[in-house]
Amino acid sequence: MATTSYSGIGRYKLLPLSLSSSLRACPCPPSPSEAPIPARPGLRVCNLSLVHRPVLRLRPNGVSSHRRVINAVARAEPDRLGEESAKQEVDKGKTLPAKEDSASEHQQKSSQLKKRIVFGLGIGITVGGVVLAGGWVFTVALAAAVFVGSREYFELVRSRGITAGMTPPPRYLSRVCSVICAVMPILTLYFGHIDVSVTFAAFVVAMALLLQRENPRFAQLSSAMFGLFYCGYLPCFWVKLRCGLAAPALNTRIGATWPILLGGQAHWTVGLVATLVSISSIIAADTYAFLGGKAFGRTPLTSISPKKTWEGTIAGLGGCVATSVVLSKIFGWPTSLLSPIAFGFLNFFGSIFGDLTESMIKRDAGVKDSGSLIPGHGGVLDRVDSYIFTGALAYSFVKIILPLYGV
Repeated sequence: MATTSYSGIGRYKLLPLSLSSSLRACPCPPSPSEAPIPARPGLRVCNLSLVHRPVLRLRPNGVSSHRRVINAVARAEPDRLGEESAKQEVDKGKTLPAKEDSASEHQQKSSQLKKRIVFGLGIGITVGGVVLAGGWVFTVALAAAVFVGSREYFELVRSRGITAGMTPPPRYLSRVCSVICAVMPILTLYFGHIDVSVTFAAFVVAMALLLQRENPRFAQLSSAMFGLFYCGYLPCFWVKLRCGLAAPALNTRIGATWPILLGGQAHWTVGLVATLVSISSIIAADTYAFLGGKAFGRTPLTSISPKKTWEGTIAGLGGCVATSVVLSKIFGWPTSLLSPIAFGFLNFFGSIFGDLTESMIKRDAGVKDSGSLIPGHGGVLDRVDSYIFTGALAYSFVKIILPLYGV
């Protein structure tokens, strides 16, 4: 069997003797100290002079061909350091976009939170001034909100998510319903009630649907009627609560120091105090539910709104009741301790029911927000959904329950 001899060259691996011999070849004469080794039979003589003598020879005009041979051999050996460096660069290229996306998402959430806080404070101050003003200012502002909210509702009804399973009402009829809803609060302030007005409006809408050229569908009638009830009739109870309950709140301490130019103590009525307590309780419920859900939320409340949790709901209920009790002590209404507690419970359940109802509509419509009118908050329905049912419950509590028990 033929055998091959190897010799080492610098830091590179062993080379075949034939290659090292070719590298050894040069025009220089051999050194006298290199004595020939006598050959024995069956033994191959290996020239190991390359181990002790330099291999490369430089020509006067540049790099010799021997260096090119060694470079070729070096390139044949894989450079592990280069592979590891390239792998690190690839991993770095993969992690950099992830870090940039995370930073961009965090910055976007921070900006959205700032917008939400700024516009939330602006809305709160504006609503507080409108509630204090009362009368036509309060009613017209409510009518404007009702008009925009009803437009958003009928756009949700016409969205692809809902129209996939039903036929929406015609667009002209949706606009007519929005106008009717906006007029309802004004009729409530003028007449004191809107029972006949709502009945007449429902009759007109039903006749318009039944007499249309296309085949009328029950889904059109039900969505239009619910729109009149949800966006028009229910908000009118806030007008009845704020402007209809004109009895003076005699125990209100703030009313005693209220300026005469702004109406004096007579300006502080039961309707004003009840409206302030109800709205403040709803704001507290939303705030405490959000904070409690972020900090302790683990158990989902319902599939309608996956982000809501039982822990956040309990925190919102506690904040709502506590706010109602504190404000009752400040305003001196209602006088007993049990009444503000019951009022807080009623406000909370009305607010969460309205919130879940709007979430159900948006889920079927396949959208996140009802609109984009308010930066950081979505549409008008997204901000007033907790107040839609609460007005009717608060008015019934103050008008019927409190006088019934004489508190």
